[in-house]
Amino acid sequence: MALYLTEDDVAEVLTMELALEAVEEGFVHLARGTAHNFPRHRLPNGNGSFNFMTATAPDLGVMGMKTYGVGSGRARFFVYLYNTDTGELIAMIEASGMGQVRTGAASGVATKYMAREEASTVGMIGSGYQAATQLEAVCKVRDIKSAKIFSRTQDNRERLAFVMERRLNIEVHVVASGEECVDGADIVNVITSSAKPVLLGKWLSPGVHINAAGNNHWMKQEIDYEAVKRSDVIVTDDVDGAKIECGDLIYPIDRGITTWNHIRNLSDVVAGTIKGRTSDDDITLFESQGLAIEDIAVGIRVYEMAKERGLGRALPF
Repeated sequence: MALYLTEDDVAEVLTMELALEAVEEGFVHLARGTAHNFPRHRLPNGNGSFNFMTATAPDLGVMGMKTYGVGSGRARFFVYLYNTDTGELIAMIEASGMGQVRTGAASGVATKYMAREEASTVGMIGSGYQAATQLEAVCKVRDIKSAKIFSRTQDNRERLAFVMERRLNIEVHVVASGEECVDGADIVNVITSSAKPVLLGKWLSPGVHINAAGNNHWMKQEIDYEAVKRSDVIVTDDVDGAKIECGDLIYPIDRGITTWNHIRNLSDVVAGTIKGRTSDDDITLFESQGLAIEDIAVGIRVYEMAKERGLGRALPF
């Protein structure tokens, strides 16, 4: 019978280290052609949308999808896992917390392959729902000494700084502007819901790596045209998906600032087909939209560990 796992069940077994390993493995399989990903689709429901994204990974023994509805209230996320040999549903997972961790892990994997080895400082623009795991993931793949946080709401950024300084054992400072946040940072994480750019290219220093992970909608931009223009290496988790929903790239490409031929998949970088950077002075950009392969790769690990620990409850089918 299939196993139902709650948010509490997931939190008991899922760590950032596990997510980083699983997400990287998912991209390895994409590069090998032993996994397949179908971009997110959004169906209008009159008051929002119904969203679904799917992937298969036969070598991992799993296929599945993530679904969530968006209406007047907060979205709830679910991941459904199926056995690739039998076709049977093996798990239904409440996936809001899992989504936060795997989104952070995707930026962590990109940082591992694209940031300078000696990177030690982080600038965080955004302090909301996804921010903590973005910073945590980066700290797992680089020896980070300090971070700066800027967001629209002072209470939120102060709260995040307090929590992350103790969780990660690094210095975390609150700053008063995006420019101050980015100044001198080796890595910049942008994780907001803003429809207009909050990161300007003129602020960027040579050698910086950017993770832009907040927006996955074609009508929104977190970074400006100059940031895209100055980026020597631009990578996204999936180019096909970015063509549908990455406003950060769609608009500058429409204006001839860059081309889709210049944008590469993260799986190509993980596989070594292309380099994440060619010099210490390169500005590198990772555009994260979120993929179902990330969800099922992390989900199957969570499912296996939950079974071992006797977590969850059996569904009657």
